[in-house]
Amino acid sequence: MNAMVLIAPSILNADFADLRTQLALAEEGGADWIHLDVMDGHFVPNLTFGPPVVRSLHRVTRLPMDAHLMVGNPDDQIDRFRDAGADRITVHHETCPHLHRTIQKIRQTGALPGVSINPATPVAVLSDILPEVDLVLIMSVNPGFGGQAFIPGSLKKIREVAGMIRATGRAIHLQVDGGIDLSTAPQVVEAGADVLVVGKFIFGSPDIPAAIRALRATLATSSPR
Repeated sequence: MNAMVLIAPSILNADFADLRTQLALAEEGGADWIHLDVMDGHFVPNLTFGPPVVRSLHRVTRLPMDAHLMVGNPDDQIDRFRDAGADRITVHHETCPHLHRTIQKIRQTGALPGVSINPATPVAVLSDILPEVDLVLIMSVNPGFGGQAFIPGSLKKIREVAGMIRATGRAIHLQVDGGIDLSTAPQVVEAGADVLVVGKFIFGSPDIPAAIRALRATLATSSPR
């Protein structure tokens, strides 16, 4: 895994009336990626946005677009989100009966594929798909809404997946999403994560760039190993 810890602000907690400004402030603060929580109201009990919003955001930011598809049938959406500008596309193990085929489809579009698991899903389900993906996303809250509290048991899962990734010998990002703030960020980095999805702590702050810099400063004393 990469030694550098990346910060991926999630626009789920941003001000949707002024997304262009919010993204500009995230860039100013030193964000690495923009995380897109795509929800369909079926797989998760919330409805967010689709490819038209992603296409609009792609035109106003230089940051890589990291699309997390929390949808019931991701195969139908992959081409649309790639065409809209998504650089990475992550799907849920729980929604893909033919996961290898779905991951191959993502890669064929030119996007980098990722796989995510929910808090109640055991890490063992990842063993066969790890050779095919560029990112694993561990949900440290139940997906559907921003601003939830971090589930402490997620740390054990992060450590286990970090070990599985090391065993592959491949440079696979280990991303964590849910309840990340100044308290939990060092813990998940110590457990092995190298990409942090951060929503409320960043976009709920009155000073978005300062929030990102504060998170970076906190992580400067931590190690992803």
